[in-house]
Amino acid sequence: MSRAATGEEGTGPEIVVHPSADLLAEAVAARLITTLLDLQAAGRVPSVALTGGTIGIASLTALAASPARAAVDWSRVEIYWGDERFVPHDDPDRNSGQARKALLDQLPLDPARVHEMAASDGEFGDDPDAAAAAYAAVIPDAFDLVILGMGPEGHVASVFPDSPAVRSTESVVAVRDCPKPPPTRISLTLPTIRTATEVWFISAGAEKAPAVARAIGGAPESDLPAAGAVGRKATRWLLDPEAAAQIEDGGF
Repeated sequence: MSRAATGEEGTGPEIVVHPSADLLAEAVAARLITTLLDLQAAGRVPSVALTGGTIGIASLTALAASPARAAVDWSRVEIYWGDERFVPHDDPDRNSGQARKALLDQLPLDPARVHEMAASDGEFGDDPDAAAAAYAAVIPDAFDLVILGMGPEGHVASVFPDSPAVRSTESVVAVRDCPKPPPTRISLTLPTIRTATEVWFISAGAEKAPAVARAIGGAPESDLPAAGAVGRKATRWLLDPEAAAQIEDGGF
């Protein structure tokens, strides 16, 4: 069973703690299906930015295994990514390739609505700035949903603490000299993430617990970018018990 603390809509984070990382992934998958169905029932073509990472890809794998996925009209979903490793298109580090293997290649998507960031051997060659500018031209003015993982030091997408990206006012940026490999990436910025109606953090593991607590507690975004990644109407922290362990007073 999950435990949650919900503030007034748009004013505070919702914290949901699931009993294990496996159940967290399954719950994220179920929540995503419901969200997409609700948006489509309201006449929208949902725009969703996916995340990579262990729990992010596990959630997509869980969605692939869910019979309820058939209820979604996948031809009417716009798929984006929060960030991408600027490596060749067939590199196993690419978030889009991992997402395709886990889920997307099994869905009846409209290829024109799957918006991958350029690879380093793509049309822009080895020029991440050109690739970032091209992605900025295709993202929506506002996302319905941005799904994020978070690094132990509090980075989101490829926006790292005390980096040029965390201070950027552009919509999409090239990121160089990342503290974790590969060093060159393309990323949505915090202002772009904040266009989303909802932002979901999915995080598991004890190594994430200090950053989760600091982000929810309101750390400066320059020190901990996750603190600045908030949705216009909802910010949801979907956690396992280990990731939630240091939230003050249990936080839920």
